[in-house]
Amino acid sequence: MADLARAPTAENVSAVDLVRPPMEPRRRTNIKAIGIEHAPHKDVYHFILARSWPTFFVLMGVVFVLTNVAFACAYRAQPGAIANVAPGSFEDAFYFSVQTLATIGYGGMYPVTRYGHIVVTLEAVTGILFLALITGITFTRFARPSARVLFSNKMVITSRDGVPHLMFRMANWRRNRIVEARIQVVVLASERTREGEEMRRQIDLPLVRASTGVFFLTWSAMHLIDEKSPFFGPDALDRLRAQHAEIYLGLTGFDETIGQTIHARKQYALEDIVVGARFADVLTINADGGRVIDYRKFHDVVPIDGPGVSG
Repeated sequence: MADLARAPTAENVSAVDLVRPPMEPRRRTNIKAIGIEHAPHKDVYHFILARSWPTFFVLMGVVFVLTNVAFACAYRAQPGAIANVAPGSFEDAFYFSVQTLATIGYGGMYPVTRYGHIVVTLEAVTGILFLALITGITFTRFARPSARVLFSNKMVITSRDGVPHLMFRMANWRRNRIVEARIQVVVLASERTREGEEMRRQIDLPLVRASTGVFFLTWSAMHLIDEKSPFFGPDALDRLRAQHAEIYLGLTGFDETIGQTIHARKQYALEDIVVGARFADVLTINADGGRVIDYRKFHDVVPIDGPGVSG
């Protein structure tokens, strides 16, 4: 592995803004889909759940306004259907619709004709359904299990007991306990079959320790680079670059606080691998036995003194 010196060398990587939600992947695969049907109306529930919170509130606001506009137009269809509404006033009809849909009912405006009562009945039913749907969707968004796991920005290739290892580290950002945590790492690389067909192959990377009973502080995961590893050999990284390889990892565990299984994911590129380096120490022990984690150094890597990686 000494010939891997052509790969990126060790460097000090400054910590990212830790305010950014760590469970979000730092990069997204650039995939353009052609021929797929874009029809959110056929899967409204998933479309809404997939939106961000700001987009969700905007969508709900737009639906609320458009619904009241529609009923305001219905009230104006029969002049005099609503008492105390100025003749031809769309604003008064709109505000009456808001009061009805939200079940406010101040009493200043009220239906006085059969047509007005029918429209009010329809809007009352619509308001009940609207409130039930918004409540259910909002609760679902809040109740969805989510992980807050911080992954290191870089992976390193370093020696452990004279054997090269590929390493990355994680931290439980919530500071609670994740039990029965498991990590899976795969390499996606393009290969050409004997028939000349180009295909993407998934290569599983076995870890020295792929699970832990309790994930509480930090966790450094290591992959042994031996003859079976795709990172083995003097031209390993060059070969993987030619195959457009990417590294994906996923973490699964049971969150004791919310009582549900959570998932976290991370994507690395080959450019994120630093050869001949180690992660900076972040864990120290005080004189009283207490542990201190310095997250300001979590993403930092430092060069290894001496010959570095060998194999």
